[in-house]
Amino acid sequence: MGAHRGAVKPFAMTRRGRYYHDPGPAPSLNDPQMRARWIPDLLRRQSQLDDRSGTTTDISPAALGNNTPGRNDGAGHALNPATGLPYPPNVVRLADYGRVIAEYWADGPRAETPPGHWNVLANAAADAPTFQRRLGGRGPELGRLEWDLKMYLALNGALHDAAIAAWDVKRQTDTARPISLVRFVATQGMRGIQDEVDVLEERGGKAMVRGWSAAAGVQWIDPLRWVPYQAASFVSPAFPGFVSGHSTFSRAAAEVLTDLTGSAFFPGGLHEITVRPGALLIDRTSNTVPVRLQWATYFDAADQAGQSRIWGGIHIEPDDLAGRRIGQQVGLDAVALARRYFTGQAP
Repeated sequence: MGAHRGAVKPFAMTRRGRYYHDPGPAPSLNDPQMRARWIPDLLRRQSQLDDRSGTTTDISPAALGNNTPGRNDGAGHALNPATGLPYPPNVVRLADYGRVIAEYWADGPRAETPPGHWNVLANAAADAPTFQRRLGGRGPELGRLEWDLKMYLALNGALHDAAIAAWDVKRQTDTARPISLVRFVATQGMRGIQDEVDVLEERGGKAMVRGWSAAAGVQWIDPLRWVPYQAASFVSPAFPGFVSGHSTFSRAAAEVLTDLTGSAFFPGGLHEITVRPGALLIDRTSNTVPVRLQWATYFDAADQAGQSRIWGGIHIEPDDLAGRRIGQQVGLDAVALARRYFTGQAP
């Protein structure tokens, strides 16, 4: 899917080398981090989807987000800039959080897709009661139609270029998805996989991992039969893993919305989505209480979108982080060109 997307004419990008935006080295089984870090991280997250676990975590903006670009080094935000008050805790079961973000951000068939998802978020921000349609947060307030035209041009120009940049890299690097990586190392007896989180164990002379089973939830399984936490009809996308399209789309969109609104923060300093009990499609027996996903900034939402694909077993960490870095460049270029169109300076 998308095999020739890299050959599509972009909105704002210019190719200056092999790629529109260089992602850095593609992940490889020859890289020691694959067995020491990336696959163990993937397996750990899948094991944490066990709804029998009582482990909880705070997912409020006070605890999550505020990362530097291309990293997961944030410790949240001290205060809501709109209220001047700390963000209250939002403690949920870790298994519920992992499952909810895996499904909320999946955007697979019969969904609005990742680019459409960011149009939904952009609409929600513009429709917030406190939002003022001032370009860059300054100057006169624009009418609704003018704001929408300018926002959709910049946003969807960035999303268009994000698809080109990401699929250009995917088709040139042609890296494996987690389902192939885990099953391949399973043929080697999981040799070299560093287990520091009790997700790998020898049982009956055979290496077993704690993984997802559609029939029984998280349990000890043969890694040769490992599958992601995804619906049986939509397990792994039919194109290479590096870089993550979700991460590239999301960071590009976050850059545009931050520039156009004049603030990285959602209106009121918070955007919230409540996932009701029974809303999950992959395992309806879990998520027995509402889970409120909260983001202070567009970047926090974008980073969670990228992380969700690791929780869902669709990507490994370098797919996500490289996609974020490319998305940042894509978004900045797109909004810069869009602003030239706004002032009549574009050719």
